[in-house]
Amino acid sequence: MLAALLYGQEDLRLETVPDPTPADGEVVIEVGAATTCGTDLKVWRRGGHAKMLKPPTLFGHEAAGQIVALGAGVIGWNVGDRVVANNSAPCMTCFFCQRQEFSLCTNLTFNNGTFAKYLKVPALIVQHNLLSVPAGLSDAMAAMTEPLACVLHGVARSNVKPGDRVVLLGDGAIGLMFVAALAKQSAEVFLFGGSDSRLDIGKKFGAAKTFNYRQVPDLPNLVRDLTDGWGADIAIEATGVPSAWETAIACVRPGATVNLFGGCPRDTTITVNTEQLHYNELTLKGVFHNTPEFVRAALALIASHTVPFELLISDHQPLKNLEQVFQDMKQRKVVKVAIVP
Repeated sequence: MLAALLYGQEDLRLETVPDPTPADGEVVIEVGAATTCGTDLKVWRRGGHAKMLKPPTLFGHEAAGQIVALGAGVIGWNVGDRVVANNSAPCMTCFFCQRQEFSLCTNLTFNNGTFAKYLKVPALIVQHNLLSVPAGLSDAMAAMTEPLACVLHGVARSNVKPGDRVVLLGDGAIGLMFVAALAKQSAEVFLFGGSDSRLDIGKKFGAAKTFNYRQVPDLPNLVRDLTDGWGADIAIEATGVPSAWETAIACVRPGATVNLFGGCPRDTTITVNTEQLHYNELTLKGVFHNTPEFVRAALALIASHTVPFELLISDHQPLKNLEQVFQDMKQRKVVKVAIVP
């Protein structure tokens, strides 16, 4: 089969590799659609990921399709079932899993390789994070379950209460998903991004106000003007840029929570004012990945059709155009693209 392999920094190659065969407990799905993600873009640009993969490796981690082969011992699934596979599953037995902190699992099983005709799904993911796609839901829509699950996990860790004023930094797919999830919690969301077309999607997802940060000379001061001089109750950073982490901290009121969600490049650092952190009783949280609970909640939210998540899919392209798709993502011409093998 034809598959995408990542060899290093912006080194993505389409190669012919053997069709996968499922081992015990595994399944193989024929990919109906694999959606691109901001994480894929970062990994492509940086040439790797601290947790998910090390080159050279099969690439891509969001996909839905149809089961075409079952390994020995697989129960509850049949050839022909339409499914979406999360890109990971916790072991359920380690120190963190025993405390239900599944995103911190020390043995987290990751799976990559969605940009291909077939995807082999490891046994742990089959057991814990393989879900049926509801009738009437397209593969491209179902494939967005994984990033939305990460967002729902992030919202849950942000201590959101109805009426909270939330600053959201970043208008990528993750940032826009955050807007939708926060609006569902009756939060007042102030979205900052660099693309007017993406900010328009943010409005449709429920943002109370949107701002092009290029037109804002002093972002923290603007936030104070929007919040009676105090600052936001919550700030969520969804860009993965260290300076934006510092901006998020500068935007909040005493007693606020700052969710540092966007993964920054390895070995980067930020500066935090210790007086502000201590005397303002700030809560700074790094939030990573998802859990089985939120994988299920994400698919249910997409299938409810209460949020027009289809607005995030800018285009559908064949696998042979994947390199150009990443170039377009790099230039912010598209949000997400559904790759159809």
